[in-house]
Amino acid sequence: MSTGLSTDRAIVAPDQSLPPSVLWGEEIKASFNLAWPLVVAQVAQMALFTTDVIMMGWLGPKFLAAGTLATSLMSPFLLFGIGLITAVAPMMAQAIGARDFKSVRRTTRQGFWVSIVVAALLVGLIWNAEIIFLVLGQTPENASMAQGYIRFAAWNFFPAFLFLVLRCLLSAHGKTSVVLYITIVGIFVNAAGNYALMFGNWGFPRLELAGAGISTTFVNLVMFLLILAYILFHRRYKRYAILVRLWKPDWSRFKEIFRIGLPIGCTLTAETGLFAAATILMGWLGTDELAAHAIALQCASIAFMVPLGISQAATIRVGLAMGQKNSDGIKRAGWVSIFMGTGFMVTTCLAFWLMPTLLVSFYLDPALAENQVSLKLAVSYLAVAALFQLVDGCQVVTAGALRGLSDTKVPMFLAIFGYWALGLPISYVGGFVLEGGGQGIWLGLAAGLSFVAVVFVVRFTIRERLGLINYKSI
Repeated sequence: MSTGLSTDRAIVAPDQSLPPSVLWGEEIKASFNLAWPLVVAQVAQMALFTTDVIMMGWLGPKFLAAGTLATSLMSPFLLFGIGLITAVAPMMAQAIGARDFKSVRRTTRQGFWVSIVVAALLVGLIWNAEIIFLVLGQTPENASMAQGYIRFAAWNFFPAFLFLVLRCLLSAHGKTSVVLYITIVGIFVNAAGNYALMFGNWGFPRLELAGAGISTTFVNLVMFLLILAYILFHRRYKRYAILVRLWKPDWSRFKEIFRIGLPIGCTLTAETGLFAAATILMGWLGTDELAAHAIALQCASIAFMVPLGISQAATIRVGLAMGQKNSDGIKRAGWVSIFMGTGFMVTTCLAFWLMPTLLVSFYLDPALAENQVSLKLAVSYLAVAALFQLVDGCQVVTAGALRGLSDTKVPMFLAIFGYWALGLPISYVGGFVLEGGGQGIWLGLAAGLSFVAVVFVVRFTIRERLGLINYKSI
């Protein structure tokens, strides 16, 4: 029996449905089959955070406001790490397309290294969150409560990043359903942990926001251990031996992950940071505005999970075509994903316009008098959020297609300009100078997203003229 690379090729070759297709219909089918478990997994992942937000609302508006501040600070850091580590996805996909399975193993191991290093740095940066909130003009009570959550929840960076590396490994092979099942398990573990630790049920102490933070870290650890066990014992993936000689450095691959991943992380941070900055602006308006913003943002974030999942599939599909040096496959994979993601957001746009009261009532009880102001504000914010559903879906999927080409640096600069040079100033002017309040702030978000969507689509359209398709690098 042969050993080494030939064994890997026999055992872990990707599914037959994954290679770039010949016809548009085949590409639609292949992209859909790859994307739908990722989409549902993203929705399920968002359900973890949604569970936290809903249960924070059960504690009361002040807990919801403080929890929103905490998650708004954590999100840019978390998304930066996720974006950086997501670099392993196109690297794996291109390697599989070129049938270089040894590189997949190297990328997985160095992905673990990068995950641990980045997680340690990020935890240190947000550990003293109370000082950050006070400098940003938040109330001492909200700042203190938010830090209580972060001190426990920040540790989830370690298992969450490690989970992402293995998720990319399975996704690159078209095995996305396992990710979905594990994430669904995580929803129930998180809900049970919140119920026990936030409210003091089943004999546990009532820890309120700190309990939510503990539950968040625990559920991510459980999910990582489950996906690790699956890969270690599955006959196809265990031949990668991802934990063997894990301590052995591979500096060229380590640096390559940072080279591709840093711009991705900065791009995601720029977008998430825009929403975090909007949350800070909402905090200046008042607690009711902040609570309403949390609800509208949560609704928009749930809708965003679908095109985000499609964008991950786009990265894999375009990366596979890139690895096989198939220019037509790149075109089909990219455009099919873009139309899928944008098309879905038409439905969420209509939902935000037609049933906003129903959506916001899931978060705050409309029968309670103290919730009325926040509920009315949330409905008005959703009306504005509906405006940018299409461009939000378009920009994230197109970004995924560009990442499949390992094109990350220029999109990073375009995103930073769109979000921070256009979006944030418009939010401030609309909210405070023109006295538009929360609606003015949300209009700024829409403006920033619209600019980024347009320039990303143009960049993918003229990808060959820009020299983005470079087969020599594979």
